[in-house]
Amino acid sequence: MKHQYDFDAATAIGFLRQYGLDKDFKMNIEANHALLAGHTFEHELRISAINGMLGSIDANQGDPVLGWDTDEFPFDVYSATMCMYEVLKAGGLGNGGLNFDAKNRRPSNTREDMVQAFILGMDTFALGLLKAAAIIEDGTLDAFRKDRYSSFENGIGKKIVDGEASLEELSAYACSLGNCADPGSGKQEYLQSVINGVFFGE
Repeated sequence: MKHQYDFDAATAIGFLRQYGLDKDFKMNIEANHALLAGHTFEHELRISAINGMLGSIDANQGDPVLGWDTDEFPFDVYSATMCMYEVLKAGGLGNGGLNFDAKNRRPSNTREDMVQAFILGMDTFALGLLKAAAIIEDGTLDAFRKDRYSSFENGIGKKIVDGEASLEELSAYACSLGNCADPGSGKQEYLQSVINGVFFGE
């Protein structure tokens, strides 16, 4: 249940590093555990990937209302797409893979139901892989991200990335901008419409 999780991928990675175990273990990210930790599936995948700790995936989903680990077979293509997007951007899973850590729902009680559940899970992630590849091939998200964070490629932004900026320097820089600093639009709704366009056409 929600209160039992300690807490998320970042916490687990910190634990492994603290005790010198980060060279021996990688993260196994489960969709439903991400939800219970208060994050999205793709968030936990990204955190693991950028820390070089993405190992494998428990491919399931949960009910966002219930608050415990229901281990449903995945059918949410949008979530599977965002998952496979992160996997592709990370260069794959290396020695890891997708594990259907899932169970049929109680009314589905025949052998045929079990086979159908695995087909559902595999088809969901296969479609997610195709759609994730299409999003990458479209290029709109990558181009937007590159432009959005271009200020980190030079000047004060690059000094931040390189770990060379002090808090005093950052404070002075922020004060020099005054009250009229324009952060630029994150265009979230536009980007979501781009993804819908890949799914359903223009």
